[in-house]
Amino acid sequence: MLMAAHFPSMQISDADDYLERTFQSPASVKAANLIRDTVIDAGKFDGSLGIISSISALKVLKMTNRLVKLRRPVEVVAFSDEEGVRFQTTFLGSAAIAGVLPVSVLQINDKSGVTVQAALKENSIKTTEENLLQLKYDPESVWGYVEVHIEQGPVLENVGLPLGLVKGIAGQTRLKVTVRGSQGHAGTVPMNMRQDPMAAAAELIVLLESLCKQPEDYLSHDSQCQASEVKSLAGSLVCTVGEISTWPSASNVIPGQVTFTVDLRTIDDMGREAILHELFNRMQHICDRRSVLCTIERKHDAKAVVCDHELSSQLKSAAYAAVNRITGEYAFDVPVLMSGAGHDAMAMAHLTKVGMLFVRCRGGISHSPAENVLDDDVWASSMAVLAFLETLLSHYNQHLPSFNHPL
Repeated sequence: MLMAAHFPSMQISDADDYLERTFQSPASVKAANLIRDTVIDAGKFDGSLGIISSISALKVLKMTNRLVKLRRPVEVVAFSDEEGVRFQTTFLGSAAIAGVLPVSVLQINDKSGVTVQAALKENSIKTTEENLLQLKYDPESVWGYVEVHIEQGPVLENVGLPLGLVKGIAGQTRLKVTVRGSQGHAGTVPMNMRQDPMAAAAELIVLLESLCKQPEDYLSHDSQCQASEVKSLAGSLVCTVGEISTWPSASNVIPGQVTFTVDLRTIDDMGREAILHELFNRMQHICDRRSVLCTIERKHDAKAVVCDHELSSQLKSAAYAAVNRITGEYAFDVPVLMSGAGHDAMAMAHLTKVGMLFVRCRGGISHSPAENVLDDDVWASSMAVLAFLETLLSHYNQHLPSFNHPL
């Protein structure tokens, strides 16, 4: 069974005033004897909580002489660069282990022109296309993968509970939308003669927001999208415009081109395709009406991941047992949540069955120094991992594989 995570130290950073350790940077290499973090201006729980929980649980098993009773190894694996901050490509470590990392990734550049391959070589890691393929684990050797992660959302805090079970991870599509119009002087082109890509882009963005807030108002119940899919979308669809740029960018010029990005996520892959189909059609209609040219590029696609039923049942029982053991009360229930954020479990699902637990975090804040988890909730997450392993010891000792826990 596999468990992967990160264990950063706030004292090791590429920046003086905040935590920053990107893939293969000097600080990340220095921290390698611990575990690496991959977010700029990061918090100390996103990435670190899972490894602490895993190691703590294994330490208890060792201290009580039960670790040796495991018939198969439990692995705690530190995955590199789940976020894709430096090279803008996600899941570098987990995708390599899962065997789904394309060899072309080695030639991707960061903003300074350094390739992934060069960054590895600089730190005495010689990676070629041949040995990259050799990193893949044998699927027959891995029984399952478990990940413990902060929720990165407000649900658990709102319901007042420390742990939640993850039923699945949303699929994701990233788009790059380019709108081209006619550049002109801000003061001399009459309003009724303008082909303004900025105004068109604004209408496109509002369309995106409306469609994602009320998908049932836009999608018909036909072969393109069934009623059940529309209902699923209404509960899980989120859409975001994260970047926008204009050219030329000047206060007295009508821009000639506007580019913006779209991040669209939902647990329903078929519904996601239906939304994209509707979005493309309506965007083109707006652009035609405004006499501007629109180009929509799909830059990234990831299918949704549904967590394994058996693992989820065991993790839910473990979370219940952990909190009851800590509080001495039996009124606790384990909420079932969907993850809108991507996790290494998405890559690992190509290799083996996966399961996840979420841990409550204050305000749902993540990727920020303000990120915070209560000490009792850290304890609860460790106790849940311990309870999960204890269950495997008592009921599945004959078939226990390695345990990988990514964060």
